[in-house]
Amino acid sequence: MEKKPKGTRTGFTTGACAAAAARAATLGLIHGTVPEQVECELPNGQRVVFAVTDGRCEGAMAHAVVIKDAGDDPDVTDKARLTADVVVRPEAAGAVILKGGAGVGTVTQQGLGLEVGGPAINPVPRRNIEANVREAAGDLLERAGLEVIISVPGGEELAKRTLNYRLGIVGGISILGTTGIVHPYSTAAFRASVVQAIEVAAHQGQNTVVLTTGGRTERFVMNELPHLPPACFVQMGDFLKYALDTVVRCGLRHVVIGGMVGKLTKIAQGETITHANRNAVDTELLADIAADIGAPADVCADIRRSTMARYASERMEALGLTTAFYEALGRRVIRTLRQRYPDQFTLRILLCDFEANKLAEVGEETRHE
Repeated sequence: MEKKPKGTRTGFTTGACAAAAARAATLGLIHGTVPEQVECELPNGQRVVFAVTDGRCEGAMAHAVVIKDAGDDPDVTDKARLTADVVVRPEAAGAVILKGGAGVGTVTQQGLGLEVGGPAINPVPRRNIEANVREAAGDLLERAGLEVIISVPGGEELAKRTLNYRLGIVGGISILGTTGIVHPYSTAAFRASVVQAIEVAAHQGQNTVVLTTGGRTERFVMNELPHLPPACFVQMGDFLKYALDTVVRCGLRHVVIGGMVGKLTKIAQGETITHANRNAVDTELLADIAADIGAPADVCADIRRSTMARYASERMEALGLTTAFYEALGRRVIRTLRQRYPDQFTLRILLCDFEANKLAEVGEETRHE
């Protein structure tokens, strides 16, 4: 088999590894022995075989560990031991009850789309863990429920190397992942792939490139712009500067940026590499935008004190100012980028929420044809 170039090997998210561990432990309850490997369905529909360690069954409880392989992404959770303990609960027939154990963070602030006081296990991993447990449990769930406890030994120490504390997540890491796959977004190889994709669009004679920060935003903009050929769509990850510099060098005339509130706020505040661990979101900027569109002073003060862009979104939604807020954010993005790229291309911003629903669209008058 041909070996992949260094820096391009994909890995698996904490969510995928947790789901695999939970599935293996559930199979242990069914068969009396935890398997040494388990096939797990990822959120993107792929089925992948994971190695399982430390499997054991003790009466109505089974334990399994999957060691995370982050591929070539320099992820602090690489080699973390995603651990699942699955316990039979006879009194809760049909239920799958998901809990966080040691090393999984606890949510202490609004703005993450998770229950305050609950475990920092994001919605897609939650659904994926439950789906794998239900598939493995089969008829057992007709007679009893299953409590699934996800833990990460050493997770509290790992969390100190992340920005979780700024997000109000304490005591451990977050269980993350929207597809189950980790792409090496933080590597030179990924930067090179972004540059290459834009060059390909230019070489094909396209005059528009649509830049997105990930898979969800790319699917969103593809639905919004179905008339554009696939070559126009480029997942830039966190590498805005490399993408736009290549647009200028290749002479492309129109740029569309699709994104969600966090990344777009970072672009508006002047960040050209938007990785989560580089700099925090400027909630002062978001508070200023909220004030500009008429939000009450006390709400703006709350946003200013927050550490999360999503919190501002939630407060604006409660006030019925969602569209105005996102349009104002889009205009800030354009204004910031115009300072760095004064007149090389037109800009259009498409904004979506965390479920890839359109929130706003902001464009400029056409400057080039």
